[in-house]
Amino acid sequence: MVRRSQTKRGVRNMCGRYVLFADWDLKEIQEIIEEVQRKNETFKTGEIFPTDKAPILIQKQNRVTPEAVAWGFPHNYNKGVIINARVETVQERPMFRNCLSARRCVIPSTGFFEWSHDANKVKYRFNLPGTDVLYMAGLYNEFQGERRFVILTTAANFSMQDVHDRMPVVLDANGKSRWLEDMQGAMEMLNHVPPELMKKPA
Repeated sequence: MVRRSQTKRGVRNMCGRYVLFADWDLKEIQEIIEEVQRKNETFKTGEIFPTDKAPILIQKQNRVTPEAVAWGFPHNYNKGVIINARVETVQERPMFRNCLSARRCVIPSTGFFEWSHDANKVKYRFNLPGTDVLYMAGLYNEFQGERRFVILTTAANFSMQDVHDRMPVVLDANGKSRWLEDMQGAMEMLNHVPPELMKKPA
């Protein structure tokens, strides 16, 4: 049974699912998947739920390397997991503050899902225009010897606002390297307006 993230009453959590297709046409995604497979690590592809293990990119010994890591930090006192960290408070909350300085990660995906909040509850998949590859900024830490990650979220831009008021911090090719390697650059990226996304019914 998949454990779902818990949220405060009245707060709309976001980015509770994303997708990672092992598509041979997406060479950079396929290379990430194959490198994790060579390590004999167990992980999931397809639709990724909280607590699933999935590939993330971390900076290790001056090299970007993929590892299979579980999605969601455990709550200190409650059941469930914390799957998102808000950019507005990430520097203040003790759970995330130290991760921001030393444990940043990138989450590779082929899009994320969000549901409309009208009566129809339409499920949408969001991607960058012209590509199925989408990288999200995240943080990771260790809990009882197990690595776990969260996805950073920010205020939604115009392309997302009709579905949700939050969206992941989406990284382009240059942003991916800056987020992992450059602390100053990473801090600046927390205040960037995210790129426009395209949505289609999933």
